[in-house]
Amino acid sequence: MGIKFVLASNNEKKKAEMKRILAVLSPDAELLSLSDIGFEGDIVEDGASFAENARIKASVPATLGYIGIADDSGLCVDALGGAPGIYSARYSGGGDRDNNEKLLSELSGVPDGERGAHYACAIAAVFPEKYGIPPVEAYGECRGRILREYRGEGGFGYDPLFYRDEEGCTFGELSPEAKDRVSHRGAALREFAEKMAPIVEALEKTDGEEKR
Repeated sequence: MGIKFVLASNNEKKKAEMKRILAVLSPDAELLSLSDIGFEGDIVEDGASFAENARIKASVPATLGYIGIADDSGLCVDALGGAPGIYSARYSGGGDRDNNEKLLSELSGVPDGERGAHYACAIAAVFPEKYGIPPVEAYGECRGRILREYRGEGGFGYDPLFYRDEEGCTFGELSPEAKDRVSHRGAALREFAEKMAPIVEALEKTDGEEKR
């Protein structure tokens, strides 16, 4: 058996995404979710930044003896002073459509040239104390602008409104593979994989020596 990691989420899309990264780092790595380890509680994300919230979530599996991994991401709109930011998922108190409608309402009087925004993503890995390894963190951003109407049905969150001049379309119109190449989460995951590679290699070496 390989090293066990726990993704501090029960989101299957995020789990599949992280599984692909860990498989590259270690073919034997096992990725579990919070429900897999029997954690049914709520994690209070009361950090002041994406990075803090990612660390808070990843710390939960770490206190239970697992290597915890978590991400926190959202949309930051220039004309709104960076909002909705860390509150992106709960901006309206409803679902994605409600959040998008609130965003469009808030930007209704903002000219096209002032609707710049960026998606941000922070990823953290937190290790149990026995490893003596400090948290690993990665961050990614992707700039674009907010349209006045929906375009595309792919992605999730604010993707149908987030337009990129470079691709000439919204995130809602991009294929998952194309989105991965340019997205905030894609950038953060690539940095995360680079930072985790030597750590995973060292942990596997240590584990192998202990089993001899």
